[in-house]
Amino acid sequence: MEVILADDYGFCYGVKRAIKIAKDSADLSKKVCSLGPIIHNPQMVKSLADKGIGVVEEVEDMNCGKIIIRSHGVGPSVYEKIQARGLELADATCPHVRKAQMSAKKLADEGYKVIIIGEKEHPEVISIKEWAGENALVLCTEEEASNISFVPRLGIVAQTTFSADKFNKIVSILLNKSYDIRILRTICTATNKRQSAAIKLAKEVDMVIVIGGRNSANTTRLAQICAEHCVVHHIETVDELQDDWFNNIKKIGITAGASTPDWIIKEVYEKCKKTTWQAY
Repeated sequence: MEVILADDYGFCYGVKRAIKIAKDSADLSKKVCSLGPIIHNPQMVKSLADKGIGVVEEVEDMNCGKIIIRSHGVGPSVYEKIQARGLELADATCPHVRKAQMSAKKLADEGYKVIIIGEKEHPEVISIKEWAGENALVLCTEEEASNISFVPRLGIVAQTTFSADKFNKIVSILLNKSYDIRILRTICTATNKRQSAAIKLAKEVDMVIVIGGRNSANTTRLAQICAEHCVVHHIETVDELQDDWFNNIKKIGITAGASTPDWIIKEVYEKCKKTTWQAY
């Protein structure tokens, strides 16, 4: 069997930056925690925990020490809480997420009804919505876009890891919802490249293994778009590979989400290369 890696996969700049900030913040003399998992990968979160970096879900869970804002970012109220409690701050918000937050705020300040195209419950989207203010609206589907009312001024931003194709389809509907529309395309270029590479790979192989946390939106999206072209298995670690997946498979593709550590990708790739599985 032939094993092919996607042209683009694994850690993006924002995730690498967040992990470096987290590791640099480790301090045995004081409590250090990230506000929520630093990235959506359980194995990396455990690795950081081994270095003394814990996880808290609320600012109120910390009375002292240093708190790390994760790559997904937070709204302005969280910064206020951190300052009020006198906590040290290490801000690992992805620069692309920060751009989306500030774009949403700018549109709101200029009087636009802000539409955020993304997943309502995703922490990044929650943070962008808070920067945009209480009147902002989150849309994830074409049906939701069709159901909104006409408004005088409409400003549009996106979750940085949202599907570019899906974004374009939703925007095409929103173009009929206002006479004054501003579109600030905040999808990360790395996301576009990774998704395009995954589609290209899926068209060339019999099966794609997508590696990454099941709580990772961008990893789940890679699995979804690959599944339109071939068989797909989404795994978190090498231990999840199953022998019967490889029957009658001649070409295997491997890709990974933006929060998947290199060592996990390497383990999966080497297992596939060294295996005695045969295609029949």
